[in-house]
Amino acid sequence: MHIHILGICGTFMGSMAVLAKELGHHVTGSDANVYPPMSTQLEAQGIELTQGYDPAQLDPAPDLVVIGNAMSRGNPAVEYVLNKGLPYVSGPQWLADHVLQGRWVLAVAGTHGKTTTSSMLAWVLEHAGMSPGFLIGGVPQNFSVSARLGGTPFFVIEADEYDSAFFDKRSKFVHYRPRTAILNNLEFDHADIFPDLPAIERQFHHLVRTIPSEGLVIHPTTEPALQRVIEMGCWTPVQTTGAGGQWQVKLLKDDGSEFEVMFDGQPQGVVEWDMTGQHNVANALATLAAARHVGVVPSMGIAALSAFKSVKRRMEKVAEVRGITIYDDFAHHPTAIATTLDGLRKRIGDAPLIAIIEPRSNSMKLGAHRDGLPESVVDADQVIWYAPANLGWDLAATAALCTVPSIVSDSLEGIIERVKSQAQPGTHVVIMSNGGFGGLHGKLAEALK
Repeated sequence: MHIHILGICGTFMGSMAVLAKELGHHVTGSDANVYPPMSTQLEAQGIELTQGYDPAQLDPAPDLVVIGNAMSRGNPAVEYVLNKGLPYVSGPQWLADHVLQGRWVLAVAGTHGKTTTSSMLAWVLEHAGMSPGFLIGGVPQNFSVSARLGGTPFFVIEADEYDSAFFDKRSKFVHYRPRTAILNNLEFDHADIFPDLPAIERQFHHLVRTIPSEGLVIHPTTEPALQRVIEMGCWTPVQTTGAGGQWQVKLLKDDGSEFEVMFDGQPQGVVEWDMTGQHNVANALATLAAARHVGVVPSMGIAALSAFKSVKRRMEKVAEVRGITIYDDFAHHPTAIATTLDGLRKRIGDAPLIAIIEPRSNSMKLGAHRDGLPESVVDADQVIWYAPANLGWDLAATAALCTVPSIVSDSLEGIIERVKSQAQPGTHVVIMSNGGFGGLHGKLAEALK
């Protein structure tokens, strides 16, 4: 059948498109902004993309329209679908009906680390010969695609708490019905759809309600919000990670690149890998717990993690020019910014570190996280904040509260000039944004030559 996807370049919708294609459907799609890595992946799969939402793309009518959650009423293509009575569905609903039915679903939920942890888990199962299916909101470098059907009942999914569609305000993950669920962490985010943290906790509890009593819930001991979620009612066995939990680590290197894993007090082996940061150590523990639930012994999981490559745009080294290293990172929440910079700082020691940050997510634009931003950048030597035209609050006032030198720039050219004037051989530059950032990474690398 011909499936047309509105909002196809979103990380979830793009991955869903890959699965629909693999099932043998003719898949087309459109988006307001067509940019890598998703656009590149879709074009490589032979999926035809249209820029913009002109209703002409829906004539002749497809058999089904899948509507992404970035689409709202008033969008010309959405209005056309409704007026013409074309069959439509949300992405998570389509996935539940056509891909997840009858599978052993392993879901990774949480405010941070979903993409990286899903990638780790899919890789651990792959390494163990279990050929899992997966849908991940990024491109894991061990696989080079963000989604596949897989050859066994096991399916790993990044389980997002964002809403499903304009006509279905439930969190996406409520559709997935996992048997194994990782709840990584929980903080306030998505200020455009949730009024407060308790509203998000309620959605997480809706997820917990769907997990069978023969399943498993995995969560860290250090997250009060997740503790409250479990206390609302849990009918499933629980395993905990971190301080005081069943799964613990002994750090062998400060930056998190080497650590020993303990389960029920017994050593299981040592992970030595290219990743840094306490957050990734925590992601690894949850991964090992979930993999053990489907039969992967910890020693085998540890061997897989030691061969794990990160996800594109998660502290991805994109260039090294004249001794200056440039990284691309997706961080768009103060906690993620802080943990990422902390991990890099521990790896590079006293080397100069410049952070370039674009407050681009909906929550950032609404100012929901601005109070946490000054504290999040303490591990950088200096920060360049990019002020997009549509930011609804005073970024300069926030930058002024930073304890490290901070400037605000409203142009990519200004940012590039600043870095050129400051960066010496040995400097590390981290560019943080959840969008394409106008191709700044490539432009900066070119300018530094």
